[in-house]
Amino acid sequence: MDNKYLYLSLLPEALIASMLPPEQFGNYLAVGTKKRTRGQAMFFEVDIEKAGDNFPLHLIEEKCVPGPKGQPKRSKYLSIYRTLELLPLEALKNLYLTTDDGKTLALEPTEYKLSDDDDGLHLYQQLIPVNPRIASQLNPIEFMADVTDTSKPVSVPKLVFVELQLGELADDPLKGNADDLPYLNMDHLRDCLLGLQAKPEKPSKTVIRFMLGDLLYRTCKNGFFVGDHNKTIFYKFPSVEELQDKHYSWWRSALIVGFNK
Repeated sequence: MDNKYLYLSLLPEALIASMLPPEQFGNYLAVGTKKRTRGQAMFFEVDIEKAGDNFPLHLIEEKCVPGPKGQPKRSKYLSIYRTLELLPLEALKNLYLTTDDGKTLALEPTEYKLSDDDDGLHLYQQLIPVNPRIASQLNPIEFMADVTDTSKPVSVPKLVFVELQLGELADDPLKGNADDLPYLNMDHLRDCLLGLQAKPEKPSKTVIRFMLGDLLYRTCKNGFFVGDHNKTIFYKFPSVEELQDKHYSWWRSALIVGFNK
């Protein structure tokens, strides 16, 4: 299927076929064709050959054809419900993060290695299929396994989430400096973190019931996670030094957009 692509969009959750390669597709989702709209986009490229039998993939060949003037087909929606759940994890390729002015950064899948940073408290923004913000004592691998444990009454079969910066609050939620954290209602966040310390038998606590607006990329601590109860795939977010050195245009766009919100 030359010049045909398959994407799993996270904002909102959807499986989309397109003739646009990732950077052009990200620009299309973020700013549209006439540059009249602006909106962040996050999406995985999906291996068409590994996508399974749960979607009408035959429509890719039928519908992804050039228009009358040769223009590529930009999008053909194939699924908007239970998409991540029905998609094999091995079908996921790179993750793409697009700023709301259309600049796209690619992240490659890798293995997550636990470190000393995982000993403190954590803040997770779930993305799909549900999107509350959760404070937790669990490290990312433990958190993925816990939320996707379908033997529990409240769970999801698969999950995509990003870990957010907590800074000094990860170790000292009462007195830790939070001046560089751009989250709303910091007193509530501190209360949630303190509650976890007071009740170690309860590993996680909801901070916000649903995602408010776009994700500020500058708040990403380590990266993005996708998985189920048995497997977690990690997409490492570059360090500030690497962003400034190798992805300056994208990083500048992410910072400007983030600080204007």
